[in-house]
Amino acid sequence: MKTFIAMAALCAALWIPAASSALVATSAQEGTLKEIINVIEERHYAGRRYDDGLSAQHFAAYLDALDPQRMFFDAGDVDEFSQWRLELDNAARGGDLSPAFTIFNRYHQNLRSRLERILDTLPDTLAQFDYEVDEHLVIDHSAIPWASSASDLDDRWRKRLKNQALSLKIADKDLSEIPSTLEKRYQNQLNRIDQYNAQDVFQIYANTLAEQYDPHTNYFSPRRAENFDINMSLSFEGIGAILQIDDEYAKVTRLIPAGPADKQGQLRPSDLIIGVGQGEDGPIEDVVGWRLDEVVDLIRGPRETTVRLEVIPGKGKTDQRTVVPIIRNEVKLEEQAAQKKVIEFTDEADQSHRVGVIDIPAFYIDFEAYRQGDKNYRSTTRDVKQLVDELVAEGVEGIVIDLRDNGGGSLQEANQLTGLFIEYGPTVQIRSAESRVWRDGKRRRSSYYEGPLAVMINRLSASASEIFAGAIQDYGRGIILGEQSFGKGTVQSLVPLKEGQLKITESKFYRISGDSTQHRGVIPDIDFPSLFDAEQIGESALDNALAWDQIAPARFNRYHDYGLILPRLTDLHSKRAANDPDYLYLEDQVEIAREARTLTTLPLREAGRVALRNEQQAKALAIENKRREAKGMDLLEELKGRGDETASDDKGDDASVAAENAAPESRDEDDNADVLLLETGRILVDSIALRPNASIARRADS
Repeated sequence: MKTFIAMAALCAALWIPAASSALVATSAQEGTLKEIINVIEERHYAGRRYDDGLSAQHFAAYLDALDPQRMFFDAGDVDEFSQWRLELDNAARGGDLSPAFTIFNRYHQNLRSRLERILDTLPDTLAQFDYEVDEHLVIDHSAIPWASSASDLDDRWRKRLKNQALSLKIADKDLSEIPSTLEKRYQNQLNRIDQYNAQDVFQIYANTLAEQYDPHTNYFSPRRAENFDINMSLSFEGIGAILQIDDEYAKVTRLIPAGPADKQGQLRPSDLIIGVGQGEDGPIEDVVGWRLDEVVDLIRGPRETTVRLEVIPGKGKTDQRTVVPIIRNEVKLEEQAAQKKVIEFTDEADQSHRVGVIDIPAFYIDFEAYRQGDKNYRSTTRDVKQLVDELVAEGVEGIVIDLRDNGGGSLQEANQLTGLFIEYGPTVQIRSAESRVWRDGKRRRSSYYEGPLAVMINRLSASASEIFAGAIQDYGRGIILGEQSFGKGTVQSLVPLKEGQLKITESKFYRISGDSTQHRGVIPDIDFPSLFDAEQIGESALDNALAWDQIAPARFNRYHDYGLILPRLTDLHSKRAANDPDYLYLEDQVEIAREARTLTTLPLREAGRVALRNEQQAKALAIENKRREAKGMDLLEELKGRGDETASDDKGDDASVAAENAAPESRDEDDNADVLLLETGRILVDSIALRPNASIARRADS
């Protein structure tokens, strides 16, 4: 009763009628909020109190979580809510959730009102759009202030609706079908707003508080096993992908190695899912504005059945979309296992070379078999040891460990894998919130592979991958090539609460050099072109990420000083890359992506929008034909492949365009070589030549 009275009073203060449909907090949620604060303040690595400064951050984050595009609240709403800006901490310590629910109920009221208005006036509104008027839609949300008035907010919605209609029009959607398409979309959203419940509100509010400490501290509300919460990155067994909500869209944040989507090859991180179809030819259902759990329900299904995802490639949100068919299945441990191959090439002196490659998709271990004492349990280290021995027996000159797209896994395996390449010594340092530091690694001298070694990383190499790559770099056991890694250098644990659980960051990883892997990640010795936008992907792209820092280094011995030969290695690489059509093509792709990300507005004039699309397609065609001409291949008149079916994004409100959108998917069979892997092999061979005393690939016994 106390909560309801407080709620009614606050609603009255904000001129919101305390309708019977208004959501209110439960007593369990009030107790859980107090518990969350106590746990975070006592156990979080940052050791920060929930004070007025953090209250202001929490306030802004909560508004942004509800209305990230500044489309439902106006400046007047925000001014009224500002009475709580420095008071959320005080209210929360008493378990008072009335600010959270009052703000949410205003959002809910404004959302309903806006959707009803759109549906009431949609046909007339669409009929009035003039696509010859030279106006633009602002797509950089960070630069958009709260609307100053109701008319300002109305104009934002007019442009948004016009953009959606124009996107469909450019996609060659029948003009008579555009009103019904948009009407169905908005009606679906209106039908779903009554599904919000008190648990949803508390989930959002508690998460926006937890995430002010760092992006990996999250509140998990109780839910049925089949439900997936809208504020978490979630995996679904059907296709093997990690999703989260991005505004009105389900965004792919990561693919599970060796999962159905990863093996199919077309779905990529940052893709936005806008439609889901069942079977080979079932109708595609528009899922823009849906809850994440509902999207997941559509995607999941029986094994060996097909689901078709209509996506905006690479968070591009321009006028391009593609349909990706994926056969549902489960991810099997053996499919994530490390695999080997041998690459062969000739150098400038026409000398042939053979280099072994071990691809490690994840740091895995069959814990159940391990606990049961099964001597043949599968693990990354056991599998890689066998592969190293096989490659040495095959006479390779050196070995490349490929950790690209490896999001991590078992810390134990990262440490033990490092032990395959060093005689003994520490591999990682871990510091707790109490500043206690302990080290893990290889404690006994034993046999190890001492031959030439290179490690490949990219922006999606994270956590355990960074521990391994960092240790190899610090020990001077190998050269690190690729891109700056993800930068996730924190350790989380789950804490049960009165209602739900809290995932909290309690420790931090450090390399044996004393450098943290947090935020900065591992910096390669030689950089390769990156198709990932570091401003969109990686720890540094996440709000409130903990900072990089250092602690005292551990005692260890370096095997080689690659710094002595790095300038010459880099020079040889640069000269080779400057004459490699495939390598230059990657660099051209990156440049196209960089240019596209500079867009801050989208034209709402049809001619301008078509010109923008055609310009992007022309650039993509030009760099592909530049590559083909250099290789003596036939030139193309047009590109066919991913993102080429039609052009239409019903959102069209972000400037970031993935470079791979420009890449044709269909190439000649002999043109599918991994140019970066091949170049890594060449650099490894260069390093052997520049270190005359370098050992050939063999295992050393001590």
